[in-house]
Amino acid sequence: MDNQNSTKPLLIVISSPSGAGKTSICKRIITIDPKIKISVSATTRTPRDNEIDGYDYHFISKNEFEKKIKNQEFAEYAKVFGSYYGSLHKEISTHLDNRNDVLFDIDWQGTQQLIKSNYSNIMTIFLLPPTKEAIEYRLLKRQEESGDDEKIVKDRMLEFETETSHQNEYDHIIVNDDLEKCVQGILEKICNKRIKIFKKD
Repeated sequence: MDNQNSTKPLLIVISSPSGAGKTSICKRIITIDPKIKISVSATTRTPRDNEIDGYDYHFISKNEFEKKIKNQEFAEYAKVFGSYYGSLHKEISTHLDNRNDVLFDIDWQGTQQLIKSNYSNIMTIFLLPPTKEAIEYRLLKRQEESGDDEKIVKDRMLEFETETSHQNEYDHIIVNDDLEKCVQGILEKICNKRIKIFKKD
């Protein structure tokens, strides 16, 4: 499978409503498959207590982010809940040059931009929670652990319908009712995509 993956790297996009577990799933995927590397997004959001600059995100100022937009340094970017998020071309190129697949933890806005970009071999996956109530529970739990403002939870719940309305724009829709099963399901789809690309070559 390494030979297949080294032929043409994939760009793997995982999106979901806030609180559906995509960040935990992405981190689990890269620990299982060393050929998949995460694209660390730049953001203007304030770091949470447990977040590390350069590992979880590249935390930068609004002015610096907007300068990078003008310089066309982003493959995709979006403003979400008042903060900018974006994937840097430099970050993506580093992984592709090393013949690694690149994993993106981004929303539907960024996904649409990436699909329209010059990058090839993109596969997109949308994660859904088992229920809407499960999202609210996860967000409230995260709010308690991180100290986020309660308003953030309310805002993200209001955005739930907007985010899920884009699920049919993705190649695959997976319900995350069990993290390990969800991760294995995603890895199987990645494996199948690698095989298809290899056969085309």
